[in-house]
Amino acid sequence: MEAAVTVSSGGEKRLNLFERYLSLWVGLCMVGGVLLGQMAPGMVQTFRIWEFGEGSHINFPMAVLIWLMIIPMMMKVDFASIKRVRERPTGLAVTLFVNWVVKPFSMAVFAWLFFKFVFASWIGAVEADQYIAGCIILAAAPCTAMVFVWSYLTEGDPAYTLVQVSINDLIMLVLFAPIVGLLVSGASSLSIPLPVLVYSVLAFIVIPLVIGSVVRLWLIRQHGVRWFEAECLPRFAPVMITALLLTLVMIFAFQADNILGKPVHVALIAVPILLQVYFNASLAYGLMTWLRVPYAVAAPGALIGASNFFELAVATAIALFGPESGAALATVVGVLVEVPVMLSVCRVCNRTRHWFPA
Repeated sequence: MEAAVTVSSGGEKRLNLFERYLSLWVGLCMVGGVLLGQMAPGMVQTFRIWEFGEGSHINFPMAVLIWLMIIPMMMKVDFASIKRVRERPTGLAVTLFVNWVVKPFSMAVFAWLFFKFVFASWIGAVEADQYIAGCIILAAAPCTAMVFVWSYLTEGDPAYTLVQVSINDLIMLVLFAPIVGLLVSGASSLSIPLPVLVYSVLAFIVIPLVIGSVVRLWLIRQHGVRWFEAECLPRFAPVMITALLLTLVMIFAFQADNILGKPVHVALIAVPILLQVYFNASLAYGLMTWLRVPYAVAAPGALIGASNFFELAVATAIALFGPESGAALATVVGVLVEVPVMLSVCRVCNRTRHWFPA
């Protein structure tokens, strides 16, 4: 999400009202969506069946809303910054190692362990497979725009954070689909339809990235970088926020019966997600400390390894399994826990900056 962060009179950096209470807004969307599903089932069914093609799982209203979220995010990515990698390669190497070698695989292990064994008494085999798939999809999509918020709150190097995000987006084009397909098939009994997964990558990564990059270049050439970053990007924030909240309302409306029938599942899904967030953040931060990477690089690097590109994850889960699926629900739980968990990681980073060389 395009973020706005303010500085208090005491010098303390704060999130804006939306980001600070994101979990509250998600909770309200959950309540509103469930009520809508129960009170207006006919209207919800009309939206549910409005797909690009029969059996495609690509819900047309949701696809439009997700594009309204993702395209403005991609406009912030500056691939020209990649040439700065040579200046400080160690921090980037750690970030990429955690994001693509450790994170999705550790999430698959945590999800498999908890949903197949620890929570087996409360969750059926079919639901367990769906939740495993959703958690894997969530972990295979590294965070993008919200990382700039976490980087600012920890006084990270904004230019280097941009490098990390840009390279992760490029790698995501290639690795997201095969990692999701491999891990979901290996950790559950579900089979991923490869054409649908590839189509999801094209629809929700490639096309928004191309559109965002083209619009970015055109606007910068017309008005300059300063105007683009200070005036243009913030104008998209209300659109992105509205699209996100409406998407969540629709998802919970589609899942109203499932949620009312098993509310404890939401809490159970959060457990492996929380564990993998703290595990990957600690691993990245620990490696950065050991390798004596500067704090301004280490803090955002750890946060990139812990947070997720939940907009992409939600879109992919819906495309693969449908808006009523347990996989879609698992990705939304990731949104629910994102802000409080990441703020706790930010606090740890700020309190341990003395671990790093001045």
